Amino acid sequence: MATVELRFSAQPEHVRTARLVAAAVARRAGVDEAVLDEVRLAVGEACSRAVGLHRSHGITAPVSVALIEEEKSFSVEVADEVPGPGDDPALGGPVGASATRGATPGAGLDGPDHESDADGEDEMGLAVISGLVDDVEVRSGAKGGVIRMSWPKTPATVLP
Repeated sequence: MATVELRFSAQPEHVRTARLVAAAVARRAGVDEAVLDEVRLAVGEACSRAVGLHRSHGITAPVSVALIEEEKSFSVEVADEVPGPGDDPALGGPVGASATRGATPGAGLDGPDHESDADGEDEMGLAVISGLVDDVEVRSGAKGGVIRMSWPKTPATVLP
């Protein structure tokens, strides 16, 4: 299993680089050419979402992207460090983990309107990702969230 790891500051201009690297690694891993645009778009959406979460919560830690080549699939994990709703970092675990996360109450944002905007953008990003990728998993915990996306690899052609 080969893995490429990227870490970048939560700046929108770095999302394009992550998308291009993901597409190049997916191609090398054996993902079908017809699917590479989906990989590029889904990774871009997941990275944009992570950047937005970091920026809206004032987190300066980098966004992490792991590109994982497995025997029959290629996976991408985009991780942020924004605790999910209902998480109590003091207890070290989730109080009520959720698949989607938006603004956390008490996070120092500009009130309820800003929170509902962040929630809407978060849900829209997840909807776009789930429309592009058949195998998607979204996890949220006290230490942040991860979106894991997987695509099948094209079987190698055996020549006689």
